[in-house]
Amino acid sequence: MDHIPTIDIAPLFEPDHPLYGQKVDQVIDACTGIGFLSITGTGIEPETVKTVRACVREIFAVEETSKWDQAITRENYRGYIPMGFFTPNDGTGKADKYEGYKLHYDVAPDATVRTDCSLYGPNIWPREVPEARGIILDYWAQLDGVTDVLLSALEAGFGLEDKVLGKAFHTPMTNMTLLHYPPQAADEAGYGIHPHKDTDALTIIAPDPVGGLEVQTRDGGWITPDCPPDGFIVNIGDMLELWSGGRLKSTPHRVVNRSGKERYSFPYFAVPRHDVVVSPLLRPVDGFDRPSVHCGHWSAEIWRTNWPDEIAHDQTPELGTLGG
Repeated sequence: MDHIPTIDIAPLFEPDHPLYGQKVDQVIDACTGIGFLSITGTGIEPETVKTVRACVREIFAVEETSKWDQAITRENYRGYIPMGFFTPNDGTGKADKYEGYKLHYDVAPDATVRTDCSLYGPNIWPREVPEARGIILDYWAQLDGVTDVLLSALEAGFGLEDKVLGKAFHTPMTNMTLLHYPPQAADEAGYGIHPHKDTDALTIIAPDPVGGLEVQTRDGGWITPDCPPDGFIVNIGDMLELWSGGRLKSTPHRVVNRSGKERYSFPYFAVPRHDVVVSPLLRPVDGFDRPSVHCGHWSAEIWRTNWPDEIAHDQTPELGTLGG
């Protein structure tokens, strides 16, 4: 498959809908082909996305000193990500041209789950944009619902037990990165974000109208996803690829912003609960041989190796779940 299909998923919200099976087949075809799809029929209003995008712009308009006061640390990967912070850990390549703001599944300081996994905690919400928390968490909750519907479709398509995937996302490690990509000059080398695969299970993004997201095809070329104004782009991450024994495809993608305009993005990364161990639920396809993944350990290693002076250990990949 060398194109990204657009699928109306409205029937997937009703398991008894006469088109449910057809839509499941379409989702499976896209996710086993190129690993990307555009979706409509989510029930999320365009005005909601417009409000979130305006909020994200406002967050990045905050005075620079204040943003640095709310920056990520080695101990807490929440808050502001400075421009050009991330570079390949091997010291090669040029820094990615974006600034970000990292948010995670939000729990209270005294939440019980924090005694089991130190990665959980409250977010650092931007002080200067007090409405951001309510706006973003409302949008986040709606994306949680879309994720649940898509996971159910994958379960149905592969003949898996009902909720065998969905139950892994109770108290999840799902996260979101708010992103600002300044325009790149036509002759400027480098990327908004370098080619990478997502290390999560599933990513959902409302694409910025200025464009810039590019997806790698099986022959090594790059294409731009087509997505209706009220649609979302979904892609498979490494965890669902592993769960499916290599049938679902986690596909490289990148951002190049040569639009001449500021680009704002806020991808949502669905990640299972900290104690979930991801391993194939289906017999692996020929040539697919990857070890099981403990989500808490996996996430901790990804957080650690986000720092340019850290080196990945074992099978943990370099930074993946940031861009879109």
